[in-house]
Amino acid sequence: MAQDITTEILFAPIREQAERLRLRRISSVALTEAYLERLQKIGPRLNAVVTMMRDSALKEARAADEEIRAGRYRGFLHGIPYGAKDLLATAGVPTTWGAEPFRKQVFDYDATVIRKLRDAGAVLLAKLAMVELAGSFGYNNADASFSGPCKTPWNLDHWAGGSSSGSGACVAAGLCSFAIGSETSGSIITPAAFCGVSGLRPTFGRVSRYGAMALSWTLDKLGPMCRSADCCGIVLGAIAGRDPKELSTVAKPYAWPEPRRDGKQKYRVGIIAGSHTGIQAAVAENFRESVKVLGKFCDIVDNVEFPDMPFGPVVSAVINAEGANSFRELIESGRINDIRSDPMKTGAVAASMTLAVDYLQALRVRTRMKKVMDQLYAKFDALIAPARTTVAFPIARDFHLAFPGIRLGPPIIQAGNVVGQPAISIPNGFGAHGLPTGIQFTGRIWSEPRLLSLAAAYQNATDWHRRRPKL
Repeated sequence: MAQDITTEILFAPIREQAERLRLRRISSVALTEAYLERLQKIGPRLNAVVTMMRDSALKEARAADEEIRAGRYRGFLHGIPYGAKDLLATAGVPTTWGAEPFRKQVFDYDATVIRKLRDAGAVLLAKLAMVELAGSFGYNNADASFSGPCKTPWNLDHWAGGSSSGSGACVAAGLCSFAIGSETSGSIITPAAFCGVSGLRPTFGRVSRYGAMALSWTLDKLGPMCRSADCCGIVLGAIAGRDPKELSTVAKPYAWPEPRRDGKQKYRVGIIAGSHTGIQAAVAENFRESVKVLGKFCDIVDNVEFPDMPFGPVVSAVINAEGANSFRELIESGRINDIRSDPMKTGAVAASMTLAVDYLQALRVRTRMKKVMDQLYAKFDALIAPARTTVAFPIARDFHLAFPGIRLGPPIIQAGNVVGQPAISIPNGFGAHGLPTGIQFTGRIWSEPRLLSLAAAYQNATDWHRRRPKL
């Protein structure tokens, strides 16, 4: 490992790493070399890395050091090494989408998120593993990527979660300072919970998806996966904003940290009804303990009834219709049979037969869902629930056989995605097999600063986000 880079520095939050870089107590080159060494050594054990970018990373790190020495400091991400989910285009480097048919796919341009992070001075280390085609048409076990089942570093017999598997695993294992993931319906929240990191799903339209693989153009979102909520807030500040190349983006103001509140004013937080029951015992206990912590600075409202609407079926209809369109050539050419997951192969064919009337009806129902959800969330700073009802699934077992008798819980992930709301999952303890659990905070559209403030306040009162796996 690089001489002056300790494990504590590698696992340090962005603000601490940034201060060391700004004051030139460490160099970006040394930090980058240390992460590259861990990626090379530990990444294969986790099946977490697709493409190392050593030469370009060291070039970017040297440039960062030169600029910092010259007094041209760009901000918190200047010289900070990160990883990107392998659905983000990077010029001249394979962008595989986790799928065999695209292993040699190379674009001649960068995704907007990659460009913005480069403009901020961040150093791209590697393209990280993902579930093939971001899970698209369904899969039933962890071995749904040509890179193999990605493993959570807390227990190598268990899954890192999908579809942003490598992003969650690499941050948790200290292989990069932060990573970029994507979510269509749970693909940031799930690996954040299973890997014990902080994962933020932004409001739809907050972050440009130009240059990202399109699964569902009305559902896809890109967001940061980091060591803490504060780190997520910093990264979001660099990647958010209007992009003329991506028409769904909105020029909505964003500031982190959130402006200081009146110290006597408590947050109003609701617990979604049904969050405590029918789930793994440790998940339920950790959630109850989290509520006690939040009660010190929040007014807690229990048993908030969640709208009884078909969030799951609507998400499925939209993903099927839009995904079949996105991957039409892959399906019709028969190359869909080259992917790894059998359920995804059959699911893709079925999705291509989605009726226009069903898709249009789903879009109409979404309009009503947005109104109902906004009316509910207007009463609270956030609604909370366990991020997932179980710890990470064992990699050797189909998902439906992993934890018999455990229910899925309220459809909070599907609902938040279908209406475009933000959410953040942060670690809140450990359960069976030494695996982490998570709590998620969800809010109205554009409420990321408030959710981050709540999550950061919780993390200031606990130390779960500072725990490290033994590798």
